[in-house]
Amino acid sequence: MSPARRVLVPLPDRDFDVTEVAVPWRKLTDAGHEVVFATEQGHMPAADPLLLTGVLFGKLGADPEPRRFYGDLTLTEGFQKPLTWDAVVPEDFDALLLPGGHAPGMRQYLGSQALQAKVAAFWALQRPVAAICHGVLVLARTKDPATGKSVLHGTRTTCLPKYMERSAYLLTAWKLGRYYRTYPAYVEEEVVAALAEATHFERGPRVVAKRGTATDHTPAFVVEDGRYVSARWPGDAYLFAERFLTRL
Repeated sequence: MSPARRVLVPLPDRDFDVTEVAVPWRKLTDAGHEVVFATEQGHMPAADPLLLTGVLFGKLGADPEPRRFYGDLTLTEGFQKPLTWDAVVPEDFDALLLPGGHAPGMRQYLGSQALQAKVAAFWALQRPVAAICHGVLVLARTKDPATGKSVLHGTRTTCLPKYMERSAYLLTAWKLGRYYRTYPAYVEEEVVAALAEATHFERGPRVVAKRGTATDHTPAFVVEDGRYVSARWPGDAYLFAERFLTRL
C-alpha cells in the first residue's frame, strides 16, 4: 500500500458538481489518503443543489451512490472547515485535484487569479494534478510565470466537450436559462486555445447519457499525460479517480 498523501481540492462556495467531488473524495480516503478542501474565505462549501434533486423533472442529476458519498462528505470536519485559498502552501501537498461544475457559483473558482497563482506554483512542483470537466478551465487560465502561456501549453488533455455542453444547454434553456452555459465561450474552445496544438485536445468517444460506475468503466474516458490526468464529465469520475490514485 502506498504511503498516505495529502491531496488539495479547491472549491467555490457553491455550485460544484456532486459526483466530481464526492467520488474522488471517497476513493482517495478509502485508499488512506488525506483530502484537504479549500475555499476562498474558508466557508463550508455546498454542491449544486439541482444535482442533488434532479436538474429537470427529477432527472439529469447525480446518481444515487455519488449522492450518498456527498452526504458522508458533508459530515466531515475537513469539509466543514476548509482552508482559505490564501492559506494554501502548495509545497505542503502531494497532489492537486480540480473538480468541475457549471452553475453560476462556479465562476468564483474558475475565474480567481488568486487561486490560479496557487495552481501555477503547484504545477511547477511537478507533482500529480487531476482536473475534470470545467476544472480543466482553471489550468487553461493558469499562466506559467516563465512563459506567459497556460500551464497546459504542451500537454495533452480533455475537458467538457462542446457537443455535450451545447446539448445540455439546448435541452434545459427553456426552463433554466443559461444554467448549462457558465461562460459565453464553450469550455472546449477556451481549453483548446490554451494548448500548443489543437491535436493535444482529446474529445473521446461520443456519449449521450450512460455513465461509468465503480464496476463498469466502459462509457468512461480519461486522458493521461505523465503526472496529469483529465476527464470530461461526471460520467468519467470513477475511472478518473482510479487513474489519479495510481499517481499517488
